[in-house]
Amino acid sequence: MARSTGSHTVDLWSLREDVVVEPDETGEVLVLRGRLGTERISRPGPLVREALRRMELGPVLLANIEEEAEDTDGEGSTYLVLLPTLRPLSHLIVRTLGIDDLNGPLLSVSATSRHATFAPVRVPARRRLRLPGGVSLTLEKAGFVLEATGSPHRVQLHRPEAVWVVGLLAWPITPDAASAALPLPAEVTEAILGYLAAAGMAAPVGDEQPGRAAPPPVNQLWDGEG
Repeated sequence: MARSTGSHTVDLWSLREDVVVEPDETGEVLVLRGRLGTERISRPGPLVREALRRMELGPVLLANIEEEAEDTDGEGSTYLVLLPTLRPLSHLIVRTLGIDDLNGPLLSVSATSRHATFAPVRVPARRRLRLPGGVSLTLEKAGFVLEATGSPHRVQLHRPEAVWVVGLLAWPITPDAASAALPLPAEVTEAILGYLAAAGMAAPVGDEQPGRAAPPPVNQLWDGEG
């Protein structure tokens, strides 16, 4: 099996298909309505409006919006404006892991609970992890879907590369070992594991043994996004 040559991964953002964005009667508030709730953004700037408009159409790279949108809120607005605005909307957003080739995204994470929050994490290279108990892998029209008992997320696996990584998690394995075992650049394998861990589909080995206390929040187990 040839090793994949695409190595640069990208984090993409989109709104769930059921989410509708529209201004309120004053025009100064954007209202986002979806199956998992309604949220309001007061006095959104042009960058936020443009981001949400594009996110209604499909997955986007936030940095591209900042570069291309006119009348933005200044350099660095992705981190100063967009991320703080979008984080509270996590339950209305689909996070997609892409790659720099023409074969489509690797996987997507969407919420199943209004209280879901999501941020990709960086799993330490020698931390052993595996699928937690209660995970189910089902085949749907769009591909395989991962769901887990108690997890507020579901993961859609779009490409075989993501399925390969999930297959390795049937047994305890480290990111280093997973990267060595697959014909993928290490960055790709590690990014897939980071999304799976943040979605609750990969757990540090030992955290789910009977009689043990619940594991700490995910951002205390490994590094989340900024």
